[in-house]
Amino acid sequence: MAADHGALRSYVREIADYPTEGVNFRDITPLLGDAHAFAQSVDAIVDEFSAIAVDRVVGVESRGFIFGAPVAHRLGAGFVPVRKPGKLPWAVVREEYQLEYGVDKLEVHRDAIHPGERILIVDDVLATGGTAQATARLVETLGGIVAGLAFLVEIDELDGRSRLGNRPVWSLLHYS
Repeated sequence: MAADHGALRSYVREIADYPTEGVNFRDITPLLGDAHAFAQSVDAIVDEFSAIAVDRVVGVESRGFIFGAPVAHRLGAGFVPVRKPGKLPWAVVREEYQLEYGVDKLEVHRDAIHPGERILIVDDVLATGGTAQATARLVETLGGIVAGLAFLVEIDELDGRSRLGNRPVWSLLHYS
């Protein structure tokens, strides 16, 4: 039986009209600041994916780093940062993706993922799915297999999950 993580909701602060009017931002900094809540969040991700083989965990800049690194450690996997352009010091593979308000890019070192490796992608929020989709494409461009995508929070009404195809997606907390 899955654990009930509803108590973690009290650590996610809702900020109305941020960053623009009409948007209700889910602020996870109170959760990060509480040792027990943070540990419970990491444990939940690890528990969900502990039964599958994971070679590397990809953390998406920047809050995906916060969750991805301890998840990688606990799963006995390597950690790979996916960054905004210009942040990585070596040869990169880049993926451009569409936002509601423009275009953005993500990069990963071209030797960070090897063909056939099983990759768990970790980020804080699944909203429209653009960032997650671009990250999955980066992994697959390098020959990796997306073993799963894990999110702390999913905004269900934005239906980002639909952009991820048949890749396994799991979120700890759901909001509508």
